[in-house]
Amino acid sequence: MTTLLRLLWTGLLAVLLAGTAQAQTPSGFKPVPALEARVTDQIGMLTPDQRQRLEAVLADYEKQTGSQIAVLLVASTEPEAIEQYSIRVTDAWKLGRKGVDDGVLLLVARDNPSALRRLRIEAGRGVQGVLTDAQSSRILRDTIAPHFRQKDWYGGLVAGVGAISTLLNQEKFPAPQAQTGAAAQDDDLGGPGIVLSIFFVLVGLTLLRSFFRPRRARLAQAGSGWDSGAAGFILGSVLGSMNNRGGGGFSGGGGFSGGGGFSGGGGGSFDGGGASGDW
Repeated sequence: MTTLLRLLWTGLLAVLLAGTAQAQTPSGFKPVPALEARVTDQIGMLTPDQRQRLEAVLADYEKQTGSQIAVLLVASTEPEAIEQYSIRVTDAWKLGRKGVDDGVLLLVARDNPSALRRLRIEAGRGVQGVLTDAQSSRILRDTIAPHFRQKDWYGGLVAGVGAISTLLNQEKFPAPQAQTGAAAQDDDLGGPGIVLSIFFVLVGLTLLRSFFRPRRARLAQAGSGWDSGAAGFILGSVLGSMNNRGGGGFSGGGGFSGGGGFSGGGGGSFDGGGASGDW
C-alpha cells in the first residue's frame, strides 16, 4: 500500500509540474529564455566582442548604481505582440532590486511583423518617474530606430542603453548594498563613478543633438553620430578606463567582473510601463 501511495503521489506531482510549465508558456508561444547574462542574443545580431563590451558596461553600471538593465534579442514573439511577450519575460526575470523596482528590459524582436512591433522598452515600477512612457517611445523612435534602419544593431543598442542609463541616473535610487569606500564616496557626490559619468555626458550630448535636430535632418543623418565606429570608440574608452582603475573594474579580454559575477534578477516588479516601436 505504501508503494502504491508513493506512485500515486509521484504521478500527481508530475501532472502538477507539467500544468505549471504549460501555464508559464502557453501552447504555441515562444518560451522565455533563462536569464544567464545581461545581454541575451539568441539570433547573432551582435558579434561576440560587441556583446561582451555591452555586457561589461551593463555589469559595471549595475555594480555602481544597483539598477539593472538587460537586453534581449530574439527572432520573433509571434503569435504574441511584443508587449505580451515582454511582460512574460520581466515576470520571469524579475530585473531590478526588490522594493526598489529599478530594472529595465530592452527587447528586440528582429523578424516580427510591424503589427506586432519589433522594439520594446519595459520599465520597472521604480524607474517610471524618469523613464516615462513618452521618454521610452522617444528613445526607440529617435535614438535606436535610425541605426537599426541602417542595420547598425550595435550602434543602436549602445545609443539606447546610454539613453536609458542617462535618464535613470537622474533618479536618486538607494546605493548598492555592497558599495563601500571610493564607490560610496562617488554616490555621496550624487552619481556613479567617473567613468560612467563620462559615458553619460557623451551619450547626453548625442541625445541633445538628436532630440533638438529637426526630424527631417535626423532622418537624413541617421547614419551619423552614434555609428558603429563611434559606439565602439566610446565603449572601448569606457572599458579601457575601467581596466586602469585600482581595486576593481574588469579583466582585459575575458568577460566581466561585475562585482562578483552575474546573479540574475533581484526581485523587481513591472506593471506594463514603457513603450513599443519599430524601424
